[in-house]
Amino acid sequence: MSPLTLFSLLTCAALTASTIPPSYPHPPQTCPQPPSLSCSLPSFPQSTNKCCTETLGGLILSTQFWSTYTGLETSHNQVLPSSSWTLHGLWPDFCNGSWTQYCDLTRQYDPHPEPNTTTGKADGVPVPAWKGVGAWGRRVERLLKWMRKYWIAQRMENRELWAHEFSKHATCFSTFGTGCFSERGLERYEDLVEYFEAAKGWFEGLSTYAWLEEERIVPSNKTGYALGRIQQVLGKRHGKTPFVGCSGPRWNETEKGKGSLDAGRTVLSEVWYYFHVWGRVQERRGVPVRADLNGGSTSSCAKAEGAVRYLERAKGSEGGADQKYFLTGVP
Repeated sequence: MSPLTLFSLLTCAALTASTIPPSYPHPPQTCPQPPSLSCSLPSFPQSTNKCCTETLGGLILSTQFWSTYTGLETSHNQVLPSSSWTLHGLWPDFCNGSWTQYCDLTRQYDPHPEPNTTTGKADGVPVPAWKGVGAWGRRVERLLKWMRKYWIAQRMENRELWAHEFSKHATCFSTFGTGCFSERGLERYEDLVEYFEAAKGWFEGLSTYAWLEEERIVPSNKTGYALGRIQQVLGKRHGKTPFVGCSGPRWNETEKGKGSLDAGRTVLSEVWYYFHVWGRVQERRGVPVRADLNGGSTSSCAKAEGAVRYLERAKGSEGGADQKYFLTGVP
């Protein structure tokens, strides 16, 4: 299978040429120095170039999964990387901690929009499912190889997760706006490539597996861990306390936690690292901030000692250094 054929597996569309709208007065190469910090007074939309400073989603989240299986190990050889968490996405929250989604339906490539309206409510604008297929240039051959290893979906093909993350989240960053790219660049899917490269770059600076392993917190089907210890380790390495997410049964639904008031979940599954950013999100000059900066939560996990289970990967769900990508019926 040629690289070009692989690129066509991604859910993309042929974009029409567009002119730079008034709200994007300068291309990124003319950005002033020094850059502005997102969520600071100089970063307000009225004060700065939206292509040079993140003005829409100034609170940046680099998010990761810990999955124990994909569900497509046999049918698509879609497996998880050894000794590593996987990339979930790169998200823009507003500076007050709220968020939006699917901000540009002309760049909607998600085959399974979730939610299926722009607000997540019945009165929101419907987000149509994308059913097309497009193609990229050879620039992304190395990037795609990395994505097949570290950006892994569960119960869906990887390409569907990638398309979902771009359509739902990338379109809500000001620095990934269509006006920040030349007409020729946009025709070559420059916005998709830059988003995927940026998500990769932020992820690579956040070594969750190694940080935990150094403190003897490793996947185990027998040992439980304390949420406080996990947060302490990750907070020390990140610089600020991230959000630690759990799934699975609640602690007070388990035999050990029966009768407890602790209703936190017990299976470690996700970490969200929060940042403000200097200049363009693509340049990854982040300033770590606490997950509860705006009154939000730092975890959905149980707080009881030993209540958090960091489970081992299922047999056959981890792959080697160079995973292949197969799709039935694709030449």
